[in-house]
Parts: sequence; C-alpha cells; structure tokens
Amino acid sequence: MNVDVVANLATVRAQIDAAVARAGRRSGEVQLLAVSKTHPAAAVRSAFAAGQRAFGENRVQELAAKAAELRDLDSVQWHLIGSLQTNKVRELLAVPGLALVHSLDRPRLADELQRELAPTGRRLAVLLQANVTGEASKHGCPPGELPALLAHVQQRAPALVVEGLMAMGPLEGDPVQAFALASRLRDELRAASGLSLPTLSLGMSGDLDAAVAAGSTLVRIGTAVFGRRD
Repeated sequence: MNVDVVANLATVRAQIDAAVARAGRRSGEVQLLAVSKTHPAAAVRSAFAAGQRAFGENRVQELAAKAAELRDLDSVQWHLIGSLQTNKVRELLAVPGLALVHSLDRPRLADELQRELAPTGRRLAVLLQANVTGEASKHGCPPGELPALLAHVQQRAPALVVEGLMAMGPLEGDPVQAFALASRLRDELRAASGLSLPTLSLGMSGDLDAAVAAGSTLVRIGTAVFGRRD
C-alpha cells in the first residue's frame, strides 16, 4: 500500500490547528512529533522534504540505525519516546541529532545518563515520564514520586535539562482525566522546582483533541502520518 506522507502531514497539521482553535489557544503552541517507529527511513525522508523536522522512535536500536541512514539530513531532530534501559544509554547518546528523551522515569536512569554525559560536557534535554493512568502495562514514574525524581535530577544529574512532562492516555476510555492530571502535575513541579518546564508531551492520533485541550505542547502522531504499521 502506497502512503502519501506529504498529504497526510498536511492533514494532520490542519487537525492540530483546528484542535488548537477549539481549545482557544494560540496558533503554533502545539508542535507535531511524527512517530516513525517501524516505518522505513525513506518515509522519514519524505516527511523531512515536506518540512517535518522532529521524529519519534520507540527503540534505541531502530533509532540508531535510522539516524545513521539519514545522517545527511542536517537539521533532523530525533526523540526517543519509548522506555529506555540503562544498558542502552551509551548507544542512544551516540545518535546524531538526538534532541529529546521523553522517558526519564527513575533515578537510576538519570544517574546512568549523567555518568555517560559528564565526561563530554554535553547536556541533554529530557522529559519526566509520568504514569497518569495507573495501568501496569505502562511505563512511567508514579505521580507521587515525580517531585523526588525531579529533585534527584536537579541535585545529582546536572547534565540533564528537564524540559517538562510526558504521559500517555488510557488504553481504553476517556483520556480527559488522565491528561488533566498530567497538566496539574506539570504545574505542581513548576511551582516546586522553579523550572519553566515548557513541554507537555500528551496525545496521539486517537486523543489529539483532548490532549490539546489539556495543554499539550507536543503531540506524538504516527499512523495518521505514515500509515498502518506492519
């Protein structure tokens, strides 16, 4: 099946703009992260040619391979949105164009990232991943442990720049309550830490409107851009 990535991108961007307008927010407040996991590098190249710059991947191995194949795309920005194991940290940090890690969910991972980054003098933007649905199938820091995780990063991992929060809606049912909790948690962390935490990564193809209404600044859209996964 041939997928028109360029047309799909235009449609998704229009959907985001419409959701922003319905929520009474300003144009440009919500950015699109095109989730390219399991799709070939050629699909990313097509999206890049249509002006898309930020792409999300779930697995470090796939991200590293795709980034290597697309090394000629100078301004590409790679986001890791899947769970990160500590034994994959070094491989991840070698990815050219790595812009943001969405899945910082425990102190041990922060420590490993700090250990690898410290000798290089490099800093890395991260989001704290919160499990706002309570589902055991989801990764993420429990809401009650987020303040301690953020404090740990501030005190022990100066190479990490916490940009905000990432969360996922429920597998089934209305995501409004979960997204409202994520937004509130971000506000509480702002107040406690003094950080601006500008990024709230909420929403995928099926819950875009609810995410934008809750204050999402970054929506993670895959199928609607690249088509169904095999």
